Amino acid sequence: MIRIGAVRRACLCLCLALFGGLVSRPAHADEAALWTALRSGEHLVLMRHALAPGTGDPSSFVIDDCGTQRNLSDEGRNQARRIGARFRDNGIATARVFSSQWCRCLETAELLDLGPVEPLPALNSFFRNRERAEPQTRAVEDWIAGQDLAEPVVLVTHQVNVTALTGVFPASGEMLVLRRSGGGEMSLVGSIRID
Repeated sequence: MIRIGAVRRACLCLCLALFGGLVSRPAHADEAALWTALRSGEHLVLMRHALAPGTGDPSSFVIDDCGTQRNLSDEGRNQARRIGARFRDNGIATARVFSSQWCRCLETAELLDLGPVEPLPALNSFFRNRERAEPQTRAVEDWIAGQDLAEPVVLVTHQVNVTALTGVFPASGEMLVLRRSGGGEMSLVGSIRID
């Protein structure tokens, strides 16, 4: 009989083998310590967009037409606002916010209300184009390595992108706190969920 923990480890290993993993396994940290880390200048947030029921996008998907995409539900919009409020409650009123060009990510990023949102194509979903996984993941890694983290940085993207970068399958709106070392390597410090 296979225990659930063994299945989860096997899935993680498969994800890491398929996507390459940018980060090492997380140390356990409480939420207060994660917020302190985000204010330290060595950390950033990688988050999955807020709740948008369904999977993937319709075949008629057009990147500049939100009417053709899977979008945030009212619950997802409220979740994004609560996430932004949690930042402010923990002493982070502004951040540099970057997002996938998908409407559900851009809307999540805007509803955080932490500052202007800048689209970052490397954060776009490759759910339908798995051959893009490796080059996009590498592009995000390179981008992160070159960033000034003196001000908090928030990246809003998709489950497949988060999994490719970290090996973690995040919930909608889940925030992964990553630490960048002096050499540019990333480690997962922990995650914050706001349901």
